[in-house]
Amino acid sequence: MLTRRFLLGAMTAALFAPAAQAQSQPVFYKTGGAAMAGYDAVSYFTQNAPIQGRPEFSVVWKGAEWHFASAENRDAFERDPRAYAPQFGGYCAYAMAQGALVSTDPTAWKMVNGRLYLTHSPAVERMWRQNTAGYIRLAEAHWPAILYE
Repeated sequence: MLTRRFLLGAMTAALFAPAAQAQSQPVFYKTGGAAMAGYDAVSYFTQNAPIQGRPEFSVVWKGAEWHFASAENRDAFERDPRAYAPQFGGYCAYAMAQGALVSTDPTAWKMVNGRLYLTHSPAVERMWRQNTAGYIRLAEAHWPAILYE
Protein backbone atom coordinates (compact mmCIF):
# COMPACT_ATOMS: atom_id res chain seq x y z
CA MET A 1 0.00 0.00 0.00
CA LEU A 2 1.33 3.41 -0.95
CA THR A 3 1.83 5.88 1.86
CA ARG A 4 0.23 9.30 1.90
CA ARG A 5 3.69 10.92 1.98
CA PHE A 6 4.75 9.02 -1.16
CA LEU A 7 1.54 9.98 -2.95
CA LEU A 8 1.88 13.63 -1.93
CA GLY A 9 5.47 13.68 -3.18
CA ALA A 10 4.49 12.07 -6.48
CA MET A 11 1.61 14.51 -6.95
CA THR A 12 3.89 17.45 -6.20
CA ALA A 13 6.47 16.28 -8.73
CA ALA A 14 3.78 15.80 -11.37
CA LEU A 15 2.27 19.22 -10.74
CA PHE A 16 5.58 21.05 -10.93
CA ALA A 17 7.04 19.05 -13.82
CA PRO A 18 5.36 21.05 -16.60
CA ALA A 19 6.37 24.37 -15.05
CA ALA A 20 9.66 25.79 -16.19
CA GLN A 21 11.95 27.03 -13.46
CA ALA A 22 11.46 30.75 -13.01
CA GLN A 23 14.35 33.11 -13.54
CA SER A 24 16.41 33.96 -10.47
CA GLN A 25 14.95 37.43 -10.00
CA PRO A 26 13.73 38.93 -6.73
CA VAL A 27 10.23 39.08 -8.27
CA PHE A 28 8.71 36.37 -10.46
CA TYR A 29 7.50 37.48 -13.89
CA LYS A 30 7.52 35.86 -17.28
CA THR A 31 9.86 37.36 -19.87
CA GLY A 32 8.15 40.39 -21.37
CA GLY A 33 5.34 40.15 -18.83
CA ALA A 34 4.29 41.92 -15.69
CA ALA A 35 4.66 40.78 -12.11
CA MET A 36 1.75 38.58 -11.01
CA ALA A 37 0.79 38.11 -14.69
CA GLY A 38 -0.57 41.65 -14.62
CA TYR A 39 -2.93 41.18 -11.67
CA ASP A 40 -3.36 44.08 -9.25
CA ALA A 41 -1.56 43.22 -5.99
CA VAL A 42 -3.58 45.80 -4.05
CA SER A 43 -6.92 44.27 -5.11
CA TYR A 44 -6.30 41.18 -2.96
CA PHE A 45 -6.26 43.47 0.09
CA THR A 46 -9.00 45.94 -0.86
CA GLN A 47 -11.44 43.67 -2.72
CA ASN A 48 -10.41 40.25 -1.39
CA ALA A 49 -10.07 39.12 -5.01
CA PRO A 50 -7.51 39.08 -7.81
CA ILE A 51 -8.40 41.81 -10.31
CA GLN A 52 -6.56 42.16 -13.61
CA GLY A 53 -4.48 45.34 -13.74
CA ARG A 54 -4.11 47.71 -16.66
CA PRO A 55 -0.79 48.77 -18.22
CA GLU A 56 -1.73 52.45 -18.03
CA PHE A 57 -1.66 52.13 -14.22
CA SER A 58 1.78 50.60 -13.80
CA VAL A 59 4.95 51.08 -11.80
CA VAL A 60 8.36 49.41 -11.89
CA TRP A 61 9.54 47.94 -8.60
CA LYS A 62 12.31 45.37 -7.95
CA GLY A 63 12.98 45.10 -11.68
CA ALA A 64 9.42 44.12 -12.60
CA GLU A 65 6.49 46.05 -14.02
CA TRP A 66 3.41 45.92 -11.78
CA HIS A 67 -0.07 46.64 -13.17
CA PHE A 68 -3.03 47.99 -11.23
CA ALA A 69 -6.76 48.33 -11.84
CA SER A 70 -6.78 52.00 -10.86
CA ALA A 71 -4.54 54.98 -10.20
CA GLU A 72 -5.54 54.76 -6.53
CA ASN A 73 -4.25 51.19 -6.26
CA ARG A 74 -1.05 52.09 -8.08
CA ASP A 75 -0.49 55.01 -5.71
CA ALA A 76 -1.14 52.83 -2.64
CA PHE A 77 1.42 50.30 -3.91
CA GLU A 78 3.98 53.03 -4.60
CA ARG A 79 3.60 54.36 -1.03
CA ASP A 80 4.34 50.93 0.51
CA PRO A 81 5.09 48.15 -2.01
CA ARG A 82 6.22 45.67 0.65
CA ALA A 83 2.78 45.85 2.25
CA TYR A 84 1.09 44.64 -0.95
CA ALA A 85 3.65 42.57 -2.87
CA PRO A 86 3.25 38.80 -2.56
CA GLN A 87 5.62 36.98 -0.25
CA PHE A 88 8.67 35.22 -1.69
CA GLY A 89 8.77 37.59 -4.65
CA GLY A 90 5.60 36.11 -6.08
CA TYR A 91 7.16 32.67 -6.51
CA CYS A 92 5.06 29.67 -5.44
CA ALA A 93 4.94 29.54 -1.63
CA TYR A 94 4.52 25.74 -1.61
CA ALA A 95 7.49 25.19 -3.93
CA MET A 96 9.56 27.65 -1.89
CA ALA A 97 8.91 25.42 1.14
CA GLN A 98 10.51 22.61 -0.90
CA GLY A 99 13.47 24.85 -1.83
CA ALA A 100 12.41 25.48 -5.43
CA LEU A 101 11.64 28.54 -7.55
CA VAL A 102 8.41 27.85 -9.44
CA SER A 103 5.96 30.05 -11.32
CA THR A 104 2.58 31.03 -9.90
CA ASP A 105 -1.03 31.42 -10.87
CA PRO A 106 -2.30 34.68 -9.34
CA THR A 107 -5.76 33.14 -9.01
CA ALA A 108 -4.32 30.51 -6.61
CA TRP A 109 -3.72 32.58 -3.49
CA LYS A 110 -4.29 32.98 0.22
CA MET A 111 -3.96 35.81 2.73
CA VAL A 112 -2.26 34.86 6.00
CA ASN A 113 -1.79 37.44 8.75
CA GLY A 114 -2.18 40.29 6.27
CA ARG A 115 0.33 38.86 3.78
CA LEU A 116 -0.34 37.61 0.27
CA TYR A 117 0.91 34.16 -0.76
CA LEU A 118 0.66 32.78 -4.31
CA THR A 119 0.94 29.17 -5.42
CA HIS A 120 1.57 27.44 -8.72
CA SER A 121 -2.01 26.27 -9.32
CA PRO A 122 -5.33 25.63 -7.57
CA ALA A 123 -4.27 21.99 -6.99
CA VAL A 124 -1.01 23.08 -5.35
CA GLU A 125 -2.92 25.69 -3.35
CA ARG A 126 -5.12 22.92 -1.90
CA MET A 127 -2.01 20.98 -0.80
CA TRP A 128 -0.43 24.15 0.63
CA ARG A 129 -3.53 24.89 2.70
CA GLN A 130 -3.17 21.54 4.51
CA ASN A 131 -0.19 22.89 6.47
CA THR A 132 0.04 26.59 5.66
CA ALA A 133 1.92 27.65 8.80
CA GLY A 134 4.45 24.84 8.43
CA TYR A 135 5.03 25.56 4.75
CA ILE A 136 5.48 29.26 5.47
CA ARG A 137 8.17 28.46 8.06
CA LEU A 138 9.96 26.17 5.59
CA ALA A 139 9.70 28.71 2.78
CA GLU A 140 11.06 31.51 4.97
CA ALA A 141 14.11 29.34 5.64
CA HIS A 142 14.83 29.23 1.88
CA TRP A 143 14.02 32.87 1.03
CA PRO A 144 15.88 34.88 -0.31
CA ALA A 145 19.03 32.69 -0.29
CA ILE A 146 17.48 30.47 -2.97
CA LEU A 147 17.90 33.30 -5.48
CA TYR A 148 21.67 33.02 -5.20
CA GLU A 149 22.07 29.23 -5.32
